[in-house]
Amino acid sequence: MNTYKHSVVLDVAKCTGCTSCARHCPTEAIRIIDGRAQINTDRCIDCGECIRICPQKAKKAMSSKFEHYLHYKWKIALPAPSLFGQFDGLDDVDTVLQGLLDIGFDDVYEVSKAAELVSSYTRIYLKTEGIKKPVISSACPVISRLISLRFPYLKENLLPILPPMEIAAIQAKAKAKREHPELKDEEIGTFFISPCAAKVSYIRNGWGEYKSNVDVVVSMSDIYFMLIGVMKRDSIPTVSSESGMIGVGWASSGGESSSILNDSYLAADGIKNCNNVLDSIENGNIPQVEFVELNACIGGCVGGVMTIENPFIAKTRLQTVRRYMPVCKNFLPADKNFIPDDYINDTSPDYTPISRLSENMAESMRMMSKIQKLRSELPGIDCAACGSPTCRAFAEDNVRGLIKNGERQCIVLRQMGYDPFDTGKTEGTNESK
Repeated sequence: MNTYKHSVVLDVAKCTGCTSCARHCPTEAIRIIDGRAQINTDRCIDCGECIRICPQKAKKAMSSKFEHYLHYKWKIALPAPSLFGQFDGLDDVDTVLQGLLDIGFDDVYEVSKAAELVSSYTRIYLKTEGIKKPVISSACPVISRLISLRFPYLKENLLPILPPMEIAAIQAKAKAKREHPELKDEEIGTFFISPCAAKVSYIRNGWGEYKSNVDVVVSMSDIYFMLIGVMKRDSIPTVSSESGMIGVGWASSGGESSSILNDSYLAADGIKNCNNVLDSIENGNIPQVEFVELNACIGGCVGGVMTIENPFIAKTRLQTVRRYMPVCKNFLPADKNFIPDDYINDTSPDYTPISRLSENMAESMRMMSKIQKLRSELPGIDCAACGSPTCRAFAEDNVRGLIKNGERQCIVLRQMGYDPFDTGKTEGTNESK
């Protein structure tokens, strides 16, 4: 039974069964059945690709509303660095930080500050003897979940350091307790301002045995419209940023890689490109690099489906903002040049193979043979008109018994007067020719 709590959901009333989402889903988690999309929750990685591609806006990302959690006595905003790229003409991030206080938050802790700490910890980890390389960043939860589902041999390559939003939540709560000892733990709420759906799922589910310290996830687009009404760029903010160019750079693809101060890295963005890179790593077909940064969204976190601005415009805006910032404000002191135990998480969910046909090897081989035979009889144009994303997926759905009583058929072959999947066939024979 699937217990993973997803954040990408389907509005059935808007879905027209156009097959766009099925054809673009990187894990083939979507089928079109009875004229509507259906999402296989075991395969879904919450990458948001279906949200981007759906012409009817039938897919959406679930998050919380800030006004629903005002019961916390001390509300701490954790803005992702990509937030700063949403505003036109912004030259000082302090204006945004002040705006967060003005809309009702009691404190602000920048995720970009924690990102600079993670950069320092990563540099330490890369020098550790005996680790498996290339080390793959664990900052993007889509990539981490994709590895757990499809690339089990790469789980040991994942960086075992908590992502910046988690360290930001831990430190923000500790700061609140120091400054306000009268507060109880349950009275302190950390609100991560998220650019993407996958981070919502990560926080709801945790990672392996680790449970998130973030209490509430709010959409960056929701917060953006709240900020627009209160941000006053001609006034002097009462708060000042505690991060530099390195931390804010994490918002864009390549920002994390460049922060390790080592040119032996590979950075890729876009879920299709990331999938290809993981394939190459597993097959040993990449250059000898020490670090790999993968972002499921085009452009990095600025391309998340819960943002407002075009990712390339947001990236350009961030370049302007970073121009006036120091390189880094959070270098580790010499006497603390180590990774705290609280920031290490080397557990991960159990491997759940999404392509396994059967628990029995012999049965799997028989099913594979059937799939190959049925696939050879299909036209191979991957039109998705049958409701499956590809001809091979259609053949697999038939062999798995997911298509019954001819409910989904190959339109191309039917026009030719030939249906190799006629009801009752179990061996993919050519009796109907």
